[in-house]
Amino acid sequence: MNERLVVDPITRIEGHLRIEAQVDDNQVIQSAYSSGTSVRGIEIILQGRDPRDAWAFAQRICGVCTLVHGMASIRAVENALNYPIPANAQLIRNLMIGAQYIHDHVMHFYHLHALDWVDVVSALQADPKATADLAQSISHYPKSSAGYFSDMQKKLKGFVEGGQLGIFANGYWGHPAYKLPSEANLMAVSHYLEALAWQRDVAKLHAIFGGKNPHPNFVVGGVPCAIDLNSDSALNAKRLAQVNDIIQQMRLFVEQVYLPDTLAIASFYKDWAQQGEGLGNFMTYGDFPQNGLQNPANNLIPAGVILNRNLQEIHPVDLNDPEQIQEFVSHAWYDYQSGKDKGLHPYHGETKLHYDGPTPPYKQLDVEKSYSWLKSPRWRGKAVEVGPLARVLMLYATGHAQTKELVDSSLRQLDLPISALYSTLGRTATRSLESKIVADQMQIWYDNLLNNIRQGDTKTFNDTQWHPNTWAKQAQGVGYMEAPRGALAHWIVIENGKIANYQAVVPTTWNAGPRDAQGQTGAYEAALQGQKLQNPKQPIEILRTIHSFDPCIACAVHLSGEDGEEMLQIKVG
Repeated sequence: MNERLVVDPITRIEGHLRIEAQVDDNQVIQSAYSSGTSVRGIEIILQGRDPRDAWAFAQRICGVCTLVHGMASIRAVENALNYPIPANAQLIRNLMIGAQYIHDHVMHFYHLHALDWVDVVSALQADPKATADLAQSISHYPKSSAGYFSDMQKKLKGFVEGGQLGIFANGYWGHPAYKLPSEANLMAVSHYLEALAWQRDVAKLHAIFGGKNPHPNFVVGGVPCAIDLNSDSALNAKRLAQVNDIIQQMRLFVEQVYLPDTLAIASFYKDWAQQGEGLGNFMTYGDFPQNGLQNPANNLIPAGVILNRNLQEIHPVDLNDPEQIQEFVSHAWYDYQSGKDKGLHPYHGETKLHYDGPTPPYKQLDVEKSYSWLKSPRWRGKAVEVGPLARVLMLYATGHAQTKELVDSSLRQLDLPISALYSTLGRTATRSLESKIVADQMQIWYDNLLNNIRQGDTKTFNDTQWHPNTWAKQAQGVGYMEAPRGALAHWIVIENGKIANYQAVVPTTWNAGPRDAQGQTGAYEAALQGQKLQNPKQPIEILRTIHSFDPCIACAVHLSGEDGEEMLQIKVG
């Protein structure tokens, strides 16, 4: 007899996500349903406002991905107005986006995803000397001493004995799905704690250029650089040197901690190279203009679509083409004037809320009707996956030398075929490989910026089209980028200097959206199908696959009842 497993909310993500899975008698997931349970209404708030102010509102779509929404927003306005920006502004934007990648990927791995693979309690049984030997065998990180791991173990023991486990609480510690030896667990938990301090320092790059973090400042036409590039004062020289120091910290941690840890942990979970395979279709919009040039042909990450895992053919992407990009609401709590089964291009997108679902608290979603606050985006009618895996595949397929070397050497180390990338394990591993690629590029962008300054080019803002009297009465544009979680775009329609329509299609909408009118699943739903659960009461397999996408539904909050009890419910019925 089939059972419906409900995990609500999925924890260790940004936002509110509910997963329901239909499980057969062999505890294999036959079908899965992804439901975003919070409403995003920024598009409605932006109507009638000044396009130059849109970024400040759009940043609030998420409390974590603030920079990327701000960036997509100003790019949308610049695209609509055909507004060129200086080369230095592009380099600074690249540095800020790159810092977001590294910060986000490291935080995701250690603080959101690693606990799916790392048994924290087991680390208390580890031998610090053996842990040091293990760590030194996979990297040359200077802190990998027996004393370092002994101190970290004592700190962890203090948490446990003091009953202050914090986010370590409510884990499935001791679950048979955990395979790491205790020394590997201690190594990973130690780096978890170290990453907490590391992220404090690297987040300063956004504050140096954008004035603050989160919610750094932006400006249409360039960047509001907090460093006066026209001045050779000691303060400005110090700030530029600090940027270089932060880049070095990022590169060191990625090369000697994050990437080695990922591959070491993956070596114990190679069976997950056949789990969570998903759609097999991947899309990138492209990003990171090289040498300050705005031509998409110069982007580090190329744009394109890969269908059915065919890396030999890249299909072009045109975000202005209404035949390519559409959003459907057949199974979402929205309505369209033209009907729920018709797809709309974002220029003509509508955000009309219509909740017809069960009244909370409810036992199950009615998946035959609407069951999510997320729409269902499609490329030429096809569901696609976006994110680090899509980007690494695109770089690999287009012959990017560093990507090919990293992917091939990692697969050789793990003794896995290229097909292993299309999996939960592949999704997790490619995120660390991408971090290495971006961190190295950040040094190049920084050196190019410094070289421009030395040659007297200090321009970071173009004011020629700042005033509305220079704009056409009607204009529309799309601002796209590759956010850490995948392809992100904002579409804007401007009429008489004001926003007439604004639509944002975010990476998690592409991945976590519900079924469309044809019954096609989104990436989350597809990736869960066929997975076998060892214990439906502790569905760690669901968490592993969903976390491999790094969900970002909305601003992350901590849910608790009036009595302080955690509101994580796992129900079988």
